[in-house]
Amino acid sequence: MNFRFSETIFLENEAVILQPLVAADAGHLLDIATEDPALLQFSPRQVYTSELLTAYIEQALTLRNNQARYSFSIYSKLAQCYAGSTSFLNISNEDDRLEIGATWIGNRFHGTGLNRHCKYLLLQYAFDTVQAHRVEFKTDERNLRSRKAIEKIGGIFEGLLREHTVMYDGHRRNTCCYSILKDEWVKLKASFLPDTPEKTLL
Repeated sequence: MNFRFSETIFLENEAVILQPLVAADAGHLLDIATEDPALLQFSPRQVYTSELLTAYIEQALTLRNNQARYSFSIYSKLAQCYAGSTSFLNISNEDDRLEIGATWIGNRFHGTGLNRHCKYLLLQYAFDTVQAHRVEFKTDERNLRSRKAIEKIGGIFEGLLREHTVMYDGHRRNTCCYSILKDEWVKLKASFLPDTPEKTLL
């Protein structure tokens, strides 16, 4: 695998634009991040105030500089506004694998198909551009919405990591692990997106 943190990764289709997260996105994402304090209730870090969002983005930029995570802003072309953020993380070129995660999208976009378009672009880049063999997904055992979404795109449940991650409130979450392999992606991608995505997103 040949993932490069120095590269400007710009991913786009008819529904969404993913571009590298930058400091200025604190302004772009503020309305989405602060509209619901429970938006990231199952995530280790919160974004529901301006200060928390700024700290979240600053950490994401530091992690990219340290070659630990590559974060994106999500822009909905159909709604013509910013919708959230997502990332590549736990990247191992030696093992031909990476993780897609740290994804949050505003409540108004849930169930619209936007997240599926994001996942398609990220999976396409991972498997078809940088030649990953394996893409991983991890989520809180309690996050049923996230678990169903991962399973719906073809993620295979692999097991549970007990008391794996310390949350913002001190709770130690159990983490569900999923993956998609390259040969599975070859079969999934042809029918991954709906025939008329614009209808699912409006």
